[in-house]
Amino acid sequence: MQRQFRTAAAAFGALVLLGAAAGCGDGDSGSGGKLDMGIAVANISLNFAHEMVLGAESAADHAKDVDFKAVGPPNTDGPAEVQLFQNLTATAKDGIVLENLDPPIFTRPAAQAVDKGIPIVALDTSPTDGSKVGFYVGNDNYALGELLAKEALKRLGDDPKGEVAIGVPNPGTPVLDSRAEGIKDTFNKEAPNVRIVGPFQTYSDPGQNYSSWSAQVNAHPDALAFLGVGDADSYNLAKIKKQKNGKWLTAGFDVDPKTLEAVKDGSNFVAIDPQHFLKGYLSTAILIRSVRDNDGKLPDGWFLSPGGVVDSANIDEIIARQKSPEAAYDWYKPTIDKLLGDQDAQMHPLKDAR
Repeated sequence: MQRQFRTAAAAFGALVLLGAAAGCGDGDSGSGGKLDMGIAVANISLNFAHEMVLGAESAADHAKDVDFKAVGPPNTDGPAEVQLFQNLTATAKDGIVLENLDPPIFTRPAAQAVDKGIPIVALDTSPTDGSKVGFYVGNDNYALGELLAKEALKRLGDDPKGEVAIGVPNPGTPVLDSRAEGIKDTFNKEAPNVRIVGPFQTYSDPGQNYSSWSAQVNAHPDALAFLGVGDADSYNLAKIKKQKNGKWLTAGFDVDPKTLEAVKDGSNFVAIDPQHFLKGYLSTAILIRSVRDNDGKLPDGWFLSPGGVVDSANIDEIIARQKSPEAAYDWYKPTIDKLLGDQDAQMHPLKDAR
């Protein structure tokens, strides 16, 4: 049965994107039979999670004989995702990829799943100590924050002076806090006459995010730049800049279509791409191989997945990549082959994840 891709804005409730194995590819189906697996994400409506789902589904398709289900709440709601994850453990007994924005509340549910014998891969947010989850696929988010700061500094000239405001949608989420810390530390080191204001809470809900950034722009009208570390930050900052004819720099993370449009028209100077499709693919491919070839024993540690910069030089290429899951897979395939071909080279101690 062919899996049906749905858009990120699919509005049919908290359960979405039911995928079944189909198609052909380069995955290793191993010696096992049909597998029941799935992925849980923090917010099925936002681009970052949608990209991870598409990558995970692509890996399941290529591996063949995998019934794969994706769940997530329509808005960022940790307790709602916990319930969906727990429901998923009843059917996806051969393995689950777990992405969330509130690791502490998943400690017990994840440990319970592991105790049932379900292999769990942590995706994008490193697991807590008590979760019994020992394998994590994610970016070096501190380094991605450094990357955004350095791109801003290229455009601010020598020895800039003034304020730079930083926004974090969900303070307390390790990956987002690490990005903000990377931005702040880089400015403090390389531009001592820049004063960092924030990080401010900007919320993941697009409407709340817009209101939060509007308030910060009004409060800091002479700022040099406004930099966000989340999905909605990017396109809402661009929208506000256009509305106010702002001269300050704006940028953020992820590759929502509105964000890519903002880079294309020059409103945002860059977007930092955590390459969520790639992470979703890698985490699921490794999970499937571990179940089929290693009796479900996953690697131990942090599998480092790369990210990159989207700017005027490559924006058309990235827009083309984002046209379909098939186009994304074709673009990522050389990287997928390289990383899966030498997994040990990507492994780091879990305690070093940031």
